[in-house]
Amino acid sequence: MHTQDLGAWRHEHVFDTGNTAGERGTRLVMWITATMMVVEVAAGWLTNSMALLADGLHMSSHAVAIGLSAFAYAAARRLARDPRFAFGTWKIEVLGGFASAVFLLMVVALMLYGSLERLFRPETIHYPQALLVAGLGLGVNLVSAWILGGARHASHGHGHDHGHGHSHDHGPGHCHGHAHGQDLNLQSAYLHVVADAATSVAAIVALAGGWWFGWSWLDPLMGIAGAVLVALWAKGLLADTAKVLLDREMDHPVVEEIRDLIAERGADSETAIADLHVWRVGKATYSCALSLVTHDAALTPARVREWLSVHEEIVHSTIEIQRCPAA
Repeated sequence: MHTQDLGAWRHEHVFDTGNTAGERGTRLVMWITATMMVVEVAAGWLTNSMALLADGLHMSSHAVAIGLSAFAYAAARRLARDPRFAFGTWKIEVLGGFASAVFLLMVVALMLYGSLERLFRPETIHYPQALLVAGLGLGVNLVSAWILGGARHASHGHGHDHGHGHSHDHGPGHCHGHAHGQDLNLQSAYLHVVADAATSVAAIVALAGGWWFGWSWLDPLMGIAGAVLVALWAKGLLADTAKVLLDREMDHPVVEEIRDLIAERGADSETAIADLHVWRVGKATYSCALSLVTHDAALTPARVREWLSVHEEIVHSTIEIQRCPAA
């Protein structure tokens, strides 16, 4: 069995993966969102607007989630050289996203309870003041999206030039569209503010309809609609983060590509896969444990690793070769 030097892998793929722009952007947006959340919740309470209150509660979940993103960057940076983390600290941000999704579900319950209560027991809404605050909230969300959008652009700008020290023989038919992934932590924060902007728009529509047409029922109805939207988003986030945390990656396209590669390169020597495990160890990087059965007496783990080098996303591999006795 031959294993790639893990120390070199950690230095190349873990220690140098910081995203300064992403960390700075998420920290700034966290404080902006938290400030606006306090304003919206207070305004919703004082003006009796359930849509505005629901938007404020929704924004509170985003403040926590974006705070978790900022914390994940800081924790991953501080612990990056800790040898107790065998494959680095990237999953800290995934764990933060999972916790954020659980918190979102609690917020959904609060939003539904408040909206249903206002639907059956309506109260007078101070529409002009509520509309002013909702418009301000939408403006804050757009500014936050602009800040994080700039950080995403900066992240893409410097995240695609990693030398792996391999000889890359890119043969025909090998697609690397999934080799370089985006910053999932930053993407999560960006989606939070975009979703919050959508609920702000819903609150504005509800308040305008109630003020101009007397549709007081529209305000709590939009609160319920916002709760459903958050629940769907939380469900998707739970599924995505749980998939990574539980190492459910055997349905990723790279797994089938590895199978095809071994079948193609090992056809002449009757080399076949006896066991294969692939799991994610970074934003778009994977570890591979591969056991082969072969009739080729000259086949070595180094040779197999050369075959795998066409897939840049495989950054650490453990190769075991079992030789069949001669016929």
